[in-house]
Amino acid sequence: MNHIRNFCIIAHIDHGKSTLADRLLEYTKTVEGKDLQAQVLDDMDLERERGITIKSHAIQMNYQYKGKVFTLNLIDTPGHVDFSYEVSRSIAACEGALLIVDAAQGIQAQTISNLYMAIENDLVIIPVVNKIDLPSAMPDEVEDQVIELLGCKRDEILRASGKTGEGVFQLLDAIVERVPPPEGDPDAPLQCLIFDSVFNSFRGIIAYFKVVHGVIRKHDRVKFIATEKEYEADEVGILKLTMSPREEVRTGDVGYIISGIKTSKEVRVGDTITHVGRPAKEAISGFEEVKPMVFAGVYPIETEDFENLRASLEKLQLNDASLTFQPESSVALGFGFRCGFLGLLHMEIVQERLDREFNMDVITTVPNVSYKVYDKKGICMEVHNPGGLPDPTLIDHIEEPYIRASVITRTAYIGQIMTLCLGKRGILVKQEYISGDRIEVFFDMPLGEIVIDFYDKLKSVSKGYASFDYHLHDFRESRLVKLDILLNGESVDALSTLTHVDNSVAFGRRMCEKLKELIPRQQFDIAIQAAIGAKIIARETVKAVRKDVTAKCYGGDVSRKRKLLEKQKEGKKRMKQIGTVEVPQKAFLAVLKLD
Repeated sequence: MNHIRNFCIIAHIDHGKSTLADRLLEYTKTVEGKDLQAQVLDDMDLERERGITIKSHAIQMNYQYKGKVFTLNLIDTPGHVDFSYEVSRSIAACEGALLIVDAAQGIQAQTISNLYMAIENDLVIIPVVNKIDLPSAMPDEVEDQVIELLGCKRDEILRASGKTGEGVFQLLDAIVERVPPPEGDPDAPLQCLIFDSVFNSFRGIIAYFKVVHGVIRKHDRVKFIATEKEYEADEVGILKLTMSPREEVRTGDVGYIISGIKTSKEVRVGDTITHVGRPAKEAISGFEEVKPMVFAGVYPIETEDFENLRASLEKLQLNDASLTFQPESSVALGFGFRCGFLGLLHMEIVQERLDREFNMDVITTVPNVSYKVYDKKGICMEVHNPGGLPDPTLIDHIEEPYIRASVITRTAYIGQIMTLCLGKRGILVKQEYISGDRIEVFFDMPLGEIVIDFYDKLKSVSKGYASFDYHLHDFRESRLVKLDILLNGESVDALSTLTHVDNSVAFGRRMCEKLKELIPRQQFDIAIQAAIGAKIIARETVKAVRKDVTAKCYGGDVSRKRKLLEKQKEGKKRMKQIGTVEVPQKAFLAVLKLD
């Protein structure tokens, strides 16, 4: 056990984690020849296309140091705020972390929030200044920021370049010297922490775990403590570039187990595996449940695909434990699921993965957050969907979730960022100068305001130099109203939203104008209205497509023309009574990008 080191790589998005992981794998000769490509560990097409890590990936390396061979278990983690749950799970399986900071960009918001997560779990932090080969690199200034943040000595900070490979051997030496070996008792009853799972269509569900105490062997009878289900370990092994079977996985190692599990309900991330014959007294603690921030309805385009969508979501949930879903129905869209996501990027990725991995075409409704609604008797109910709101006459008040947001930026952009945040009903809490011309600003903001397009706007007003991080703070009373969209007097529940009184009229007007562009013309007039309760606040009309019925009247009496026009009018009126308006998928998505 003294020769095992478990560590993860944490950083802000795009600071070069995956590239540095490639160099570590190359220099320890874990990956060689034709397998060596950029971002080796990012095995999803989606990750390669977008250049971001979505899943954390574990892999084992062997490294020779002073004549002894050490086993290094590396977990590469995502950097985007929407995938911070992946990071928290990876941190739970490690004893050390490489904190990577880009030499050109310096410390950003996600760097700090991932660092705090690692410190809470008592990990040993090894600071690394990466990308020192860039012409715009400022390694000395960035080192000053790291010293200020961590309180470490200058000689503890390593300099490296994932691109050229400079400083990588010093990094490997530092991991062996500084990261402590795992603590655990090989003779104690078995305790393994499940930190991830994947679905394989031939072998069932494969769970990834870290052995905290004891030893797990092939053909052992094991039990999952949370679900109380028992299995036989058909195959156990360690994670190289592919899975590599072993007779046993010992204390401190990271490995996988295949035991023919068929249904996703039976594997929970954060669960503990133990032996049936000699069980552990308790499960491993300290693993938090995920709290979704954004809710949206996901509906199949064809109604008969409902069960297929359920199966697809269950398989996806194995691979992405931060996705939650429950069935719901809508008048306009039929049966579907109310899904909880960690943010808008997460929602986009899930939609994309449903399409690519499971061939599921889905419609996603306008995302919103969960509100607490208090009625006149003081009873509180949680509402995730504007359609679930009780009658306005019964509501006493509504509370909405507020977040504490931290924005790190250059002082030059502080004015535009203040304007943006205050425009989103934000309240300035405090501001602190970090170093030189960098400032951190704290706001309390309603979560509902940042759900849709806040992050994109923040990036554009700050020319990409602002970084953003947030956590749920509390619930506060707000004057919210339900905005309905009516097509020919019929409410379209998938387009209804909860919005603040002050923004409601402008928002309703913009929605009507946008829908007028997107809804195709029919044989009859379509009235698009935005309403709050019974009060109509905006209206647009999509004009009917009409044939020129008077074309054959060359001259003659006006009453002949009048007769033909009246006949057409009657037909249009009849058609309007039986005609329905199809809302294209583009209309649902356009509401998200109103600005």
